[in-house]
Amino acid sequence: IPYATLRQILIPTADIAAALKKARAEHKRVILDFGGDWCPDCQVLDIYFHQQPNAALLAKHFVVVHVYIGHMDLNLDIPKKYGVPINKGVPALAVLDAHGKLLYSQQTGQFENMRNMSSSDVTAFLNRWKA
Repeated sequence: IPYATLRQILIPTADIAAALKKARAEHKRVILDFGGDWCPDCQVLDIYFHQQPNAALLAKHFVVVHVYIGHMDLNLDIPKKYGVPINKGVPALAVLDAHGKLLYSQQTGQFENMRNMSSSDVTAFLNRWKA
C-alpha cells in the first residue's frame, strides 16, 4: 500500500481537520471524496479533477480530502457522519463549508457511473458548490 493510501486508511479524520483549517484560512470549501483505488469510476473522477477547468476550480475554491473506504469496509463512520450512503455507489462526494457545516451530501450515487459521464459534469458540480 502506498504511503498516501495508508495515511488515508489510518487517519482520514486528521486529514479532514487539516483541510478545514486550510479552508478557513483560504476562504474555501472542503470536498470529501469517498472511494477506493479499486474503483474505476473513482479513478475517472480523479482524472476529471485534474483536467481544466476543473483543476483551476478546485485550486481556487476547494480543499479536497480523499477518504479511502476500502472495499466498503473502512472508515465507514465518516460517510455516515456526513450523510453519504456509500452503499448507493462510489465515488461519493460531500461538500463542507470552512467550519465543517455540511452543505451537500450525495444521496443517490450521482457519480457512481462516472466513466459514462463527462468532465463537464464535474465542472457543473464544482461551479454549483464553489465558495
